[in-house]
Amino acid sequence: MTEKLDLRDGTQRVFAHLLVSTLTVSVVNFTVWFAVTFWVYIETQSVMATGLIAGIFLAATSLTGIWFGSIVDGYGKRAVMQASAAVSLVFYLACLGIYLATPAEVFRDPASPLLWGFVVALMLGVIAGNLRTITLPTLVTLLVPAGVRDRANGLVGTATGVSFLVTSVISGLLVAYDGMRSTLVLGVVVLTASLVHLSRVAVPEPARVHDDGGRGKVDLRGTLRVVGSVPGLPALIVFSCVNNLLGGVFMALMDPYGLTMMSVQAWGLLWGALSTGVIIGGLLVARTGLGSRPVRTLLLVNATLWTATMLFPLQASIVLLTIGMAVFMLLMPYAEAAEQTVLQRVVPYERQGRVFGFAQSVEQAASPLTAFLLAPVTELWVVPFMTDGAGARAIGGWFGTGTDRAIALVFVAAGLLGLVATLAALASRPYRRVSAAYRDATPAAAGITADEDPDTPPLEATCPTPA
Repeated sequence: MTEKLDLRDGTQRVFAHLLVSTLTVSVVNFTVWFAVTFWVYIETQSVMATGLIAGIFLAATSLTGIWFGSIVDGYGKRAVMQASAAVSLVFYLACLGIYLATPAEVFRDPASPLLWGFVVALMLGVIAGNLRTITLPTLVTLLVPAGVRDRANGLVGTATGVSFLVTSVISGLLVAYDGMRSTLVLGVVVLTASLVHLSRVAVPEPARVHDDGGRGKVDLRGTLRVVGSVPGLPALIVFSCVNNLLGGVFMALMDPYGLTMMSVQAWGLLWGALSTGVIIGGLLVARTGLGSRPVRTLLLVNATLWTATMLFPLQASIVLLTIGMAVFMLLMPYAEAAEQTVLQRVVPYERQGRVFGFAQSVEQAASPLTAFLLAPVTELWVVPFMTDGAGARAIGGWFGTGTDRAIALVFVAAGLLGLVATLAALASRPYRRVSAAYRDATPAAAGITADEDPDTPPLEATCPTPA
């Protein structure tokens, strides 16, 4: 009989509380990130300033992943989540004080040291929230039975989709209504409530075993040793990195491509609608699971994604674009849940934080690298090639010419490369090795149930009743 999630009982109920808490805090942190980007542009009218904010976030996420993973492994999971919220709260309180005490004209100067000190402090508060991002998949291992972890990972994907959908609406309204003041007040209130809520949730944990990596110490060598000890796992992380590298193409060029076909208002509404695909996809994973071979599921989903992204740009059509992106958003939670499910099973529990943090650092470093490099390459070489160059003469008759078709050509090339890489991975030895490692792993050794921790009070008595 197929196992099902039961979020009303036992350790799964604890997971439900932590998932809702993480969703709420993520909405606030991403709202601060989006809001400060909008606000800085409105105040300074500087495109470079908004680009620097994105660069700060992406670089900090990549650089802190391994360190954050070590913290997750070295301390209690609830304590890490509380520390994450507390650090963000301190930064937001300090920034609220700075904002209220600073004359508005100071923030209109894009070269103002106080402006950038304010921005960096806010981004540090947002980045502190990434501790929760790394902690959450380890909590799936800890609190959810092995047979339904893929479904729990689907709920994590749904929470991600909800956070982006809500954030895009809230941040714009708050900045338009009251600048950064209401945004920071919201952040302070929600993070304070989160700390109070977490204090009432008991998380049963096994005794932590501290290896030579030390308590919270960055242990890159040990992490690499663990990653290398699992057959095929380095190849899986490299594959995800390549996916993100190619995904940076769409990060850099999707907005310019869409805005050649519709107004900015319509484009924003379209993406709001498309983001519901992530929510639906996550719910489908939670309902159906990933099957007994999640590595195969991961690669087949990627093959479908790259095929869709290769086909939709063949003609300048908003209908094709919408269909292609809807497929992408719907299937993305399957890919994310599959990778997490594999890592939760094949990596020892006491090392999962470091491995998840390492994977985040490696994978997050790829997308911005492509994004930063590809935009000038497209503008300087591909656009002339498809406007009046050899490309326009060779395929322009049916493919089209101009800037939008130059971007479309880059999309087709990225989709083709992604599809080839995925098919090669399906036929590779590392794929067979990591599949075998997943099949032969003993998931029971990774988790814990309430009965295994006699010193933990009954969960029903320590968790608040969900609203």
